[in-house]
Order: sequence, then structure tokens, then C-alpha cells
Amino acid sequence: MTTLLNDKNVIVYGAGGGIGHGIALTFAREGARLFLAGRTRKTLDEVADAVRAAGGTAEVAVLDVLDERAVDEHAAAVAAAGSIDASVNLVTRGDVQGIPLVEMSGADLTRAVTTGLLANFNTARAAARHMAARGSGVVMTVTSGSSRGAAPMMGSTGPADAAVETFLRYLAAEVGPTGVRVVCLHTAGVVETMTREKVLKVNEELTDFDPAMFEQMMAGMTMLKRAPRLAQVADTAAFLASDRASGITGTVINVTCGLVAG
Repeated sequence: MTTLLNDKNVIVYGAGGGIGHGIALTFAREGARLFLAGRTRKTLDEVADAVRAAGGTAEVAVLDVLDERAVDEHAAAVAAAGSIDASVNLVTRGDVQGIPLVEMSGADLTRAVTTGLLANFNTARAAARHMAARGSGVVMTVTSGSSRGAAPMMGSTGPADAAVETFLRYLAAEVGPTGVRVVCLHTAGVVETMTREKVLKVNEELTDFDPAMFEQMMAGMTMLKRAPRLAQVADTAAFLASDRASGITGTVINVTCGLVAG
């Protein structure tokens, strides 16, 4: 049976996180060969084991996406094994929320901007170089959609999203003539990823965070009156990475169930 990503090689950076886990399993189900990269071997191995248990193929590489040389060398190794058909960046940026902008430090504001921009620059550049030589490929990342609005107390998230999305649009314009596509997904509030531990890393004030109450609140805020799920994000990402989405580039696909307008 033909699948969306049959025989495609896909690098997933930050694959050890919640969205990375979901995307890896979905891409494997759709026939992709996965190259999982990130800083923590334990979580990467857990995702790789889950992929293999489901009948997929996954290799693991421990690297820091802020290390240009390490990213370039890894991409070259993947390309030498056949090709890089898609590159997905899911790396966390160190966002800071819950603090009024007038009370934030410069470091708190710029950390996510700098990390997010450099992480996407390093990984996208490395992949796009190999993709351009072959005349095809897809560079993909995720943001929260905070660049679209002006919600209070979102801290560094909006500026970081805006920086990454602007970079991707410029990249899409430059690499498009070579056959390389560049796309972004808005993925705010994905229920399965909103654990108390992860939320506290972004907003230390939310000590009483309740996942069930959060899901109910999110559902009430979206146009579809339901909170976005991990499967919806992963399925959309798989479609965008496939040849069926060959006319889509230089844009953001909204997978927030209408939490973010536009």
C-alpha cells in the first residue's frame, strides 16, 4: 500500500519532546525513515524504540542544534545515506511567559528569539543545501501563533515566533526555485504536550496548573470548541511533508482548532 511518506528520509530535531514523539510515530506509519536528533539520548531512544515497535525505522543522533558544525555533519551523513526529503525542527527555545514585559530582563526576552532563530537557521540551512542539490525537499518547523496577536503575559513567545516565521518566509523565497519548500505550523495548546512540568518551565507562576481544566479552557477559546490534539498536528505535518502538498510553501498552516485566527 502506498503511504504519504513512502521511502522518504526525514530528520526530526527535538524529537524527544511530546510533539516530536507524535510526529515520529505518524511519519513512520506513513513510510518515512526517521533520523531523530536532540540533546538527550534517553528521550530520543524512547521515541526510537516506539517507532521500531510499530514497525518503523529510526536512527538516533545526540547533538545540539546551536552547534553549526554538528548539524552540518549530521545532515551530510543523512544525505550520504540516500537523501534528506524533509527536515522538521521542534526544538524548545526557552520561552519565558507570565511576566509583564516591563518587568522582564533583556535576557529573558531575547533567549527564545535567539535560540529559536539560530536553531531554525542551522537546521534549515544544512538540510536545504542538500535538498537544493537534488531539486526537492521540505523544511518544516512549528510556532505557537503568538506572532498573530497581542495577548498579554506571553512574554518572549510572540517575538520568537515572529523572528522564526519571517526567516522561513525569506528562506522559502530563496530556495523555492531549486524545488525546496518551506512551511510552518501553528500548534498552540496541544493537549497531550501540556503537562504540569512542561508548563512550569515556561511560566513559573502556574503552580496550580491542571491539565484537565486547561483542556476545557482551551476548548472554550477555539472556533471549533475543542482543544487541538497531537494526532491532528502530526497528520497535518505528514501531509505537508508529502508530495501531495507540493504546491504549498512560504506559509503557516494553522492547526490550533481556531484558537489563533488567520
